[in-house]
Amino acid sequence: MNLDTLKLYCDVVRLRSFSRAAAANGITQSAASQSVQQLEGELDVPLLDRSRRPLVATKAGRVFFDACRGLIQGFDKARADLLASKQRVDGTVRVAAIYSVGLHDMSRHMQPFMSAHPQARVLLECLHPHKVVEAVLNDEADLGVLSYPTANRSLAVLLLRSEPMVLVAHPSHRLAKRKLVEPRDLSGEKFVAFDRDLAVRRAIDRALRQHGVKVDVVMEFDNVETIKQAIGIAAGVSILPRPTVVMESGMRTLATVPLALPGLARPIGIIYRRGKQMPPAVSRFIEVLRRADGGQGGEPIQASRDASRGSAGAIRGPADGGVRGAIRGPR
Repeated sequence: MNLDTLKLYCDVVRLRSFSRAAAANGITQSAASQSVQQLEGELDVPLLDRSRRPLVATKAGRVFFDACRGLIQGFDKARADLLASKQRVDGTVRVAAIYSVGLHDMSRHMQPFMSAHPQARVLLECLHPHKVVEAVLNDEADLGVLSYPTANRSLAVLLLRSEPMVLVAHPSHRLAKRKLVEPRDLSGEKFVAFDRDLAVRRAIDRALRQHGVKVDVVMEFDNVETIKQAIGIAAGVSILPRPTVVMESGMRTLATVPLALPGLARPIGIIYRRGKQMPPAVSRFIEVLRRADGGQGGEPIQASRDASRGSAGAIRGPADGGVRGAIRGPR
Protein backbone atom coordinates (compact mmCIF):
# COMPACT_ATOMS: atom_id res chain seq x y z
CA MET A 1 0.00 0.00 0.00
CA ASN A 2 1.37 3.39 -0.99
CA LEU A 3 0.14 6.91 -1.61
CA ASP A 4 -0.20 6.36 -5.35
CA THR A 5 -2.50 3.39 -4.74
CA LEU A 6 -4.61 5.41 -2.29
CA LYS A 7 -4.89 8.25 -4.80
CA LEU A 8 -5.91 5.78 -7.51
CA TYR A 9 -8.59 4.34 -5.26
CA CYS A 10 -9.93 7.82 -4.49
CA ASP A 11 -10.07 8.57 -8.21
CA VAL A 12 -12.01 5.34 -8.87
CA VAL A 13 -14.57 6.28 -6.23
CA ARG A 14 -14.74 9.90 -7.35
CA LEU A 15 -15.02 9.10 -11.06
CA ARG A 16 -16.99 5.86 -10.48
CA SER A 17 -14.97 4.19 -13.22
CA PHE A 18 -11.81 2.11 -13.47
CA SER A 19 -11.13 3.28 -17.01
CA ARG A 20 -11.39 6.99 -16.23
CA ALA A 21 -9.35 6.65 -13.04
CA ALA A 22 -6.70 4.69 -14.95
CA ALA A 23 -6.49 7.44 -17.60
CA ALA A 24 -6.18 10.11 -14.90
CA ASN A 25 -3.21 8.24 -13.40
CA GLY A 26 -1.52 7.27 -16.65
CA ILE A 27 -1.95 3.48 -16.27
CA THR A 28 -4.04 0.77 -17.94
CA GLN A 29 -7.52 -0.18 -16.77
CA SER A 30 -6.26 -3.65 -15.93
CA ALA A 31 -3.48 -2.25 -13.74
CA ALA A 32 -5.97 0.01 -11.95
CA SER A 33 -8.32 -2.88 -11.25
CA GLN A 34 -5.48 -5.07 -9.96
CA SER A 35 -4.20 -2.32 -7.66
CA VAL A 36 -7.61 -1.83 -6.04
CA GLN A 37 -8.08 -5.59 -5.69
CA GLN A 38 -4.69 -5.84 -3.96
CA LEU A 39 -5.69 -2.97 -1.66
CA GLU A 40 -8.92 -4.77 -0.75
CA GLY A 41 -6.90 -7.93 -0.06
CA GLU A 42 -4.53 -6.09 2.28
CA LEU A 43 -7.47 -4.53 4.17
CA ASP A 44 -9.53 -7.74 4.01
CA VAL A 45 -12.67 -5.81 3.18
CA PRO A 46 -14.51 -5.02 -0.07
CA LEU A 47 -14.23 -1.36 -0.93
CA LEU A 48 -16.29 -1.27 -4.16
CA ASP A 49 -19.65 -2.70 -5.11
CA ARG A 50 -18.81 -4.12 -8.52
CA SER A 51 -22.34 -5.35 -9.11
CA ARG A 52 -23.54 -1.85 -9.78
CA ARG A 53 -22.84 0.41 -12.72
CA PRO A 54 -21.42 2.94 -12.46
CA LEU A 55 -19.26 1.73 -9.59
CA VAL A 56 -20.09 2.78 -6.05
CA ALA A 57 -18.14 2.42 -2.83
CA THR A 58 -19.31 0.08 -0.12
CA LYS A 59 -20.09 1.48 3.31
CA ALA A 60 -16.54 0.56 4.44
CA GLY A 61 -15.21 1.84 1.15
CA ARG A 62 -16.81 5.26 1.69
CA VAL A 63 -15.30 5.53 5.19
CA PHE A 64 -11.92 4.54 3.77
CA PHE A 65 -12.34 7.00 0.89
CA ASP A 66 -12.96 9.91 3.28
CA ALA A 67 -9.87 8.96 5.31
CA CYS A 68 -7.68 8.60 2.22
CA ARG A 69 -8.89 11.87 0.74
CA GLY A 70 -7.92 13.71 3.92
CA LEU A 71 -4.54 11.99 3.92
CA ILE A 72 -3.85 12.90 0.29
CA GLN A 73 -4.97 16.50 0.78
CA GLY A 74 -2.72 16.79 3.81
CA PHE A 75 0.23 15.41 1.84
CA ASP A 76 -0.42 17.76 -1.08
CA LYS A 77 -0.56 20.73 1.27
CA ALA A 78 2.65 19.67 3.02
CA ARG A 79 4.40 19.31 -0.34
CA ALA A 80 3.11 22.68 -1.54
CA ASP A 81 4.25 24.33 1.70
CA LEU A 82 7.68 22.75 1.31
CA LEU A 83 8.02 23.95 -2.27
CA ALA A 84 6.86 27.41 -1.24
CA SER A 85 9.45 27.54 1.52
CA LYS A 86 12.15 26.70 -0.99
CA GLN A 87 11.05 29.57 -3.20
CA ARG A 88 10.51 32.08 -0.40
CA VAL A 89 13.05 34.85 -0.54
CA ASP A 90 14.16 35.43 3.02
CA GLY A 91 17.30 35.37 5.11
CA THR A 92 20.59 37.23 4.65
CA VAL A 93 22.63 37.58 1.48
CA ARG A 94 26.26 38.04 2.50
CA VAL A 95 28.23 40.00 -0.10
CA ALA A 96 31.90 40.91 -0.06
CA ALA A 97 32.93 43.56 -2.59
CA ILE A 98 35.93 45.68 -3.41
CA TYR A 99 35.55 49.22 -2.10
CA SER A 100 35.03 50.99 -5.42
CA VAL A 101 32.20 48.65 -6.42
CA GLY A 102 30.65 48.52 -2.96
CA LEU A 103 30.59 52.29 -2.58
CA HIS A 104 29.54 53.33 -6.07
CA ASP A 105 27.43 50.42 -7.25
CA MET A 106 25.98 48.02 -4.68
CA SER A 107 23.71 50.33 -2.68
CA ARG A 108 21.50 51.07 -5.68
CA HIS A 109 20.83 47.31 -6.02
CA MET A 110 20.41 46.58 -2.31
CA GLN A 111 17.56 48.98 -1.63
CA PRO A 112 15.17 47.82 -4.40
CA PHE A 113 15.97 44.17 -3.66
CA MET A 114 15.15 44.49 0.03
CA SER A 115 12.06 46.55 -0.72
CA ALA A 116 10.80 43.82 -3.06
CA HIS A 117 11.66 41.09 -0.54
CA PRO A 118 10.96 42.44 2.97
CA GLN A 119 11.99 39.14 4.59
CA ALA A 120 15.47 39.34 3.07
CA ARG A 121 18.40 41.62 3.75
CA VAL A 122 21.80 42.18 2.19
CA LEU A 123 24.90 42.43 4.34
CA LEU A 124 27.71 44.06 2.39
CA GLU A 125 31.33 44.25 3.43
CA CYS A 126 33.90 46.23 1.45
CA LEU A 127 37.30 44.57 1.44
CA HIS A 128 40.57 44.26 -0.42
CA PRO A 129 40.13 41.86 -3.34
CA HIS A 130 42.23 39.11 -1.81
CA LYS A 131 40.06 39.42 1.31
CA VAL A 132 36.97 39.17 -0.91
CA VAL A 133 38.29 35.88 -2.26
CA GLU A 134 39.11 34.63 1.23
CA ALA A 135 35.66 35.55 2.51
CA VAL A 136 33.99 33.50 -0.23
CA LEU A 137 36.33 30.53 0.16
CA ASN A 138 35.86 30.53 3.95
CA ASP A 139 32.06 30.77 3.59
CA GLU A 140 32.05 34.15 5.31
CA ALA A 141 30.33 35.57 2.22
CA ASP A 142 27.90 33.98 -0.24
CA LEU A 143 29.14 36.14 -3.11
CA GLY A 144 32.17 38.21 -3.94
CA VAL A 145 32.08 41.14 -6.36
CA LEU A 146 35.45 42.33 -7.61
CA SER A 147 37.50 43.37 -10.59
CA TYR A 148 39.61 40.96 -12.64
CA PRO A 149 37.90 37.92 -11.05
CA THR A 150 39.67 34.58 -11.14
CA ALA A 151 37.98 31.24 -11.77
CA ASN A 152 39.67 28.12 -10.41
CA ARG A 153 38.84 24.70 -8.96
CA SER A 154 37.13 26.24 -5.95
CA LEU A 155 35.63 29.41 -7.43
CA ALA A 156 33.32 30.05 -10.37
CA VAL A 157 32.94 33.45 -12.02
CA LEU A 158 30.01 35.25 -13.60
CA LEU A 159 31.03 38.31 -15.60
CA LEU A 160 28.83 41.31 -14.85
CA ARG A 161 30.26 44.04 -17.02
CA SER A 162 33.35 45.63 -18.51
CA GLU A 163 34.00 49.19 -17.35
CA PRO A 164 35.68 51.57 -19.83
CA MET A 165 38.71 53.44 -18.54
CA VAL A 166 39.05 57.21 -18.91
CA LEU A 167 41.69 59.83 -18.26
CA VAL A 168 40.92 61.71 -15.05
CA ALA A 169 42.48 65.12 -14.45
CA HIS A 170 42.05 68.30 -12.44
CA PRO A 171 39.68 70.65 -14.35
CA SER A 172 42.53 73.12 -14.83
CA HIS A 173 44.85 70.55 -16.41
CA ARG A 174 45.88 71.10 -20.02
CA LEU A 175 44.25 67.82 -21.11
CA ALA A 176 40.96 68.40 -19.29
CA LYS A 177 39.30 70.18 -22.24
CA ARG A 178 40.27 67.60 -24.86
CA LYS A 179 37.61 65.59 -26.67
CA LEU A 180 39.95 62.62 -26.84
CA VAL A 181 43.37 61.91 -25.35
CA GLU A 182 45.88 60.00 -27.46
CA PRO A 183 48.45 57.76 -25.74
CA ARG A 184 51.32 60.03 -26.85
CA ASP A 185 49.65 62.95 -25.01
CA LEU A 186 50.51 61.20 -21.73
CA SER A 187 54.23 60.88 -22.32
CA GLY A 188 56.11 62.37 -19.39
CA GLU A 189 52.87 63.38 -17.58
CA LYS A 190 52.82 63.30 -13.80
CA PHE A 191 50.75 60.23 -13.08
CA VAL A 192 48.92 59.01 -9.96
CA ALA A 193 48.97 55.24 -10.27
CA PHE A 194 47.54 52.19 -8.60
CA ASP A 195 49.93 50.07 -6.54
CA ARG A 196 52.18 47.85 -8.63
CA ASP A 197 50.70 44.60 -7.34
CA LEU A 198 47.18 45.43 -8.56
CA ALA A 199 45.74 43.87 -11.71
CA VAL A 200 44.39 47.21 -12.87
CA ARG A 201 47.89 48.73 -12.62
CA ARG A 202 49.31 45.92 -14.72
CA ALA A 203 46.59 46.37 -17.32
CA ILE A 204 47.20 50.13 -17.56
CA ASP A 205 50.99 49.71 -17.72
CA ARG A 206 50.61 47.12 -20.44
CA ALA A 207 48.37 49.36 -22.54
CA LEU A 208 50.76 52.32 -22.23
CA ARG A 209 53.78 50.17 -22.96
CA GLN A 210 52.15 48.84 -26.14
CA HIS A 211 51.97 52.43 -27.38
CA GLY A 212 55.50 53.29 -26.31
CA VAL A 213 54.30 55.70 -23.61
CA LYS A 214 56.15 56.27 -20.35
CA VAL A 215 54.50 58.38 -17.67
CA ASP A 216 56.08 59.96 -14.58
CA VAL A 217 54.55 58.07 -11.65
CA VAL A 218 54.54 60.50 -8.72
CA MET A 219 52.19 58.65 -6.38
CA GLU A 220 50.87 55.11 -5.96
CA PHE A 221 47.74 54.10 -4.04
CA ASP A 222 45.76 50.92 -3.50
CA ASN A 223 42.29 52.38 -4.12
CA VAL A 224 40.31 54.67 -6.39
CA GLU A 225 39.16 57.10 -3.70
CA THR A 226 42.66 58.15 -2.66
CA ILE A 227 43.74 58.48 -6.29
CA LYS A 228 40.82 60.85 -6.90
CA GLN A 229 41.83 62.93 -3.88
CA ALA A 230 45.37 63.23 -5.26
CA ILE A 231 44.06 64.32 -8.65
CA GLY A 232 41.84 66.84 -6.88
CA ILE A 233 44.91 68.64 -5.50
CA ALA A 234 46.51 68.62 -8.98
CA ALA A 235 49.16 66.05 -8.08
CA GLY A 236 48.83 64.47 -11.50
CA VAL A 237 46.47 62.66 -13.86
CA SER A 238 45.34 59.06 -13.75
CA ILE A 239 43.40 56.41 -15.64
CA LEU A 240 40.32 55.17 -13.78
CA PRO A 241 37.14 53.20 -14.50
CA ARG A 242 34.53 55.64 -15.74
CA PRO A 243 31.75 54.54 -13.30
CA THR A 244 33.94 55.48 -10.32
CA VAL A 245 34.14 59.15 -11.33
CA VAL A 246 30.61 59.83 -12.55
CA MET A 247 29.71 61.96 -9.53
CA GLU A 248 32.90 64.06 -9.61
CA SER A 249 32.59 64.53 -13.35
CA GLY A 250 28.99 65.70 -12.97
CA MET A 251 29.99 68.14 -10.23
CA ARG A 252 33.01 69.24 -12.31
CA THR A 253 35.41 68.70 -9.45
CA LEU A 254 37.30 66.31 -11.75
CA ALA A 255 37.47 66.16 -15.52
CA THR A 256 37.12 62.90 -17.45
CA VAL A 257 38.30 62.50 -21.03
CA PRO A 258 37.92 59.44 -23.31
CA LEU A 259 41.15 57.60 -24.09
CA ALA A 260 42.31 56.30 -27.44
CA LEU A 261 43.32 53.02 -25.83
CA PRO A 262 40.97 50.43 -27.34
CA GLY A 263 40.52 47.33 -25.24
CA LEU A 264 41.49 48.96 -21.94
CA ALA A 265 38.61 48.20 -19.58
CA ARG A 266 38.11 46.86 -16.06
CA PRO A 267 36.12 43.60 -15.89
CA ILE A 268 33.77 43.24 -12.91
CA GLY A 269 32.39 39.87 -11.91
CA ILE A 270 30.78 37.75 -9.22
CA ILE A 271 32.69 34.90 -7.61
CA TYR A 272 31.10 32.07 -5.65
CA ARG A 273 32.12 28.66 -4.39
CA ARG A 274 31.69 25.86 -6.88
CA GLY A 275 29.10 23.28 -5.87
CA LYS A 276 27.51 25.48 -3.22
CA GLN A 277 23.73 25.24 -2.97
CA MET A 278 22.49 28.81 -3.22
CA PRO A 279 19.50 29.82 -1.05
CA PRO A 280 16.68 31.50 -3.02
CA ALA A 281 17.60 34.94 -1.66
CA VAL A 282 21.17 34.64 -2.93
CA SER A 283 20.07 33.37 -6.35
CA ARG A 284 17.55 36.19 -6.65
CA PHE A 285 20.14 38.83 -5.72
CA ILE A 286 22.49 37.45 -8.39
CA GLU A 287 19.65 37.85 -10.89
CA VAL A 288 19.21 41.47 -9.78
CA LEU A 289 22.91 42.21 -10.30
CA ARG A 290 23.03 40.53 -13.70
CA ARG A 291 19.86 42.21 -14.98
CA ALA A 292 21.23 45.58 -13.92
CA ASP A 293 24.42 44.97 -15.87
CA GLY A 294 22.82 43.52 -18.98
CA GLY A 295 23.17 39.84 -18.05
CA GLN A 296 26.64 39.38 -19.52
CA GLY A 297 28.43 36.09 -19.01
CA GLY A 298 25.58 33.66 -18.25
CA GLU A 299 27.90 30.75 -17.66
CA PRO A 300 30.91 30.38 -15.36
CA ILE A 301 33.93 31.72 -17.22
CA GLN A 302 37.69 31.73 -16.87
CA ALA A 303 38.68 35.28 -16.07
CA SER A 304 42.02 36.96 -15.47
CA ARG A 305 44.31 35.20 -13.02
CA ASP A 306 45.06 38.51 -11.31
CA ALA A 307 43.41 39.62 -8.09
CA SER A 308 43.66 43.30 -7.36
CA ARG A 309 43.47 45.00 -3.97
CA GLY A 310 40.93 47.62 -2.93
CA SER A 311 40.01 49.39 0.32
CA ALA A 312 38.47 48.37 3.61
CA GLY A 313 35.03 49.23 4.86
CA ALA A 314 31.57 47.96 5.67
CA ILE A 315 28.06 48.84 4.62
CA ARG A 316 25.26 47.03 6.42
CA GLY A 317 21.72 47.03 5.07
CA PRO A 318 18.72 46.45 7.38
CA ALA A 319 15.78 44.23 6.53
CA ASP A 320 13.42 47.19 5.98
CA GLY A 321 15.12 48.01 2.69
CA GLY A 322 17.06 51.05 3.88
CA VAL A 323 20.81 51.36 3.88
CA ARG A 324 22.40 52.31 7.14
CA GLY A 325 25.81 51.69 8.64
CA ALA A 326 29.38 52.82 8.62
CA ILE A 327 31.90 53.11 5.83
CA ARG A 328 35.48 53.00 6.95
CA GLY A 329 37.71 54.94 4.63
CA PRO A 330 40.59 53.54 2.63
CA ARG A 331 43.74 52.64 4.44
